[in-house]
Amino acid sequence: MILYGASGHAKVILDILKRNKIPVTAIYDDRAPFSLIDYQVSKFDWQNIRKDDEYLISIGRNTTRQILSKKLNNVRFGQAIHPQSIIDQTVTIGEGSVVMGGAVINSSVKIGKHCIINTTASIDHDCMIGDFAHISPNATLSGNVQVGEGTHIGAGAVVIQGIKIGKWAMIGAGAVIIRDVPDGVTVVGNPGRIIKLSQDEYTRKS
Repeated sequence: MILYGASGHAKVILDILKRNKIPVTAIYDDRAPFSLIDYQVSKFDWQNIRKDDEYLISIGRNTTRQILSKKLNNVRFGQAIHPQSIIDQTVTIGEGSVVMGGAVINSSVKIGKHCIINTTASIDHDCMIGDFAHISPNATLSGNVQVGEGTHIGAGAVVIQGIKIGKWAMIGAGAVIIRDVPDGVTVVGNPGRIIKLSQDEYTRKS
């Protein structure tokens, strides 16, 4: 496996790959050269892309994963699934996605490409998670929740059943979502309330 990105998120992915006995052949980062744990990090050579290995974009920022996935459109992307996560056999997980330790993903969930399901996140039956989304540690999605492309569900947030959350939205840490959320907004509080358009994530992309 080749990783693109060498920060804290990459450290967690390295642990998952080690637990699964998946060797890491290279780590790249635009800030290189430097070392990460026991690995030497180098700059990516766009003129000589290695196509024999699978890749993971080990960067937490959703927009960056989207941009790099388009630039790396001719490589194969793998997955990193922690062995201590609980994933129902009916779950589908797209390429480039990672699932951290303690996460629970129940029946008939569909997770898109290049998503992050973070530590101890809970995703109940029939949820749909769009590409490039991030479900943060301890976040809880009840049944039949839809999360749009690029949306970030903050740590400890709770989303009740049947809610639809739009694309490139930001749900704040600890928020309780009891109503549908439109595209590109930031929502905080209990109950969740919209406080602003997310200029950095959504309107810039429109």
